[in-house]
Amino acid sequence: MYKIDLNNFQVAGTKTARDINSRIILNLVRERQPISRADLMRESGLQRSSVSVITEQLIKERWLREGATGKLPRGRRPTFLHLNDDRAGIFGINIQPCVTELALANLSGRFLAQKTIPTPADSTAFVTLVSNCIRGWMAKYHRMGYDEIGVSVPGRINLPSQQLIFAPNLGWHETDLKKQLETATGLAVNMENAANACALSEFWFGKHMANVRNLVVITVSEGIGVGMILNNQLVRGVSGLAGEFGHVTINENGPRCSCGNYGCWEVYASNSAALRYYNAAKSPRGRKVPIKTFEELLQLADRHDPLALETLKRMAEYLGLGIAMLVAGLAPDLITVVGDVATRWDKINGTIAGVVSKRVSTHAAVKIVASKSQPPPRLKGSIALILQKYFTVPISI
Repeated sequence: MYKIDLNNFQVAGTKTARDINSRIILNLVRERQPISRADLMRESGLQRSSVSVITEQLIKERWLREGATGKLPRGRRPTFLHLNDDRAGIFGINIQPCVTELALANLSGRFLAQKTIPTPADSTAFVTLVSNCIRGWMAKYHRMGYDEIGVSVPGRINLPSQQLIFAPNLGWHETDLKKQLETATGLAVNMENAANACALSEFWFGKHMANVRNLVVITVSEGIGVGMILNNQLVRGVSGLAGEFGHVTINENGPRCSCGNYGCWEVYASNSAALRYYNAAKSPRGRKVPIKTFEELLQLADRHDPLALETLKRMAEYLGLGIAMLVAGLAPDLITVVGDVATRWDKINGTIAGVVSKRVSTHAAVKIVASKSQPPPRLKGSIALILQKYFTVPISI
């Protein structure tokens, strides 16, 4: 489980459950800080003595710190507890074909530093750039402890080896990026594909997550990826290859995909597909200047350019086609669309909803929304990748 449901847990009562109870206390502080020991006792159901022992141990290990003292009409004044944000500095890296985003966050997930760099074509040059940035931040924020780096990549990771094994839009194949980064920085590296990172980001930080146990996140950029959290579990499949819906064929006579197949979903519904539609179409106004980036297309749509609006509509129709497949096959509580196209949700939402309604008769319970998260979900997801380890793996006490 990647996040404890504080409204639906049972406190374990055996000796072997002390670590679980510690996680419950730590999560309560994380979600409701500042909070007193008395409130922790009421919220967790643990006895006063157990709360006292656990909190003192967490303070000793620097996971928690004491803050201000509260005021009560009578009785002992409570001391409020907070996460000790200096306990762990977390580095997040979001690799994309053109640019790479880096961030440093604290234990609460708040960003302390953020930077964007060009993504070199060579992985060795990439590691040099990234490690220099990380070492600079470590020197600047020298009071923090540093343990791990979370990395979001536009491809699939072999779970046992953590090697990047499938990243057609990045151009790196069979690259041991984990080992290279660990050698360069001296920190442990945990890697995840971009779609799963976005799913973790939405699950930990999303605004629509109340009572959601089954989440599907669709990342739309140069390609399409799908991250799935079903019954509160991140679905990775055998060797971490689950979620490659972007490379499911929807038209075997369609254009060739970067994966080598023909007519994949992302060939029709990605940013790259939209650029192809626009540049290949004839303008109703006569002469048309070709565009090179998806951002140019969005800017044209904002100026009500008919061809740009028609292009987004066509892209949305194909997005809806794939979303209908996910609704019918997975029946999630929530589907979240992530990417630049999500910033123009008002221009595509109706088309997507119409296609899903036409193709799936049981879609009513599924909510489809756009992620407007800032910082970007992929980058936040690389941070959440490490946070979920701190807050769900038993703390050694």
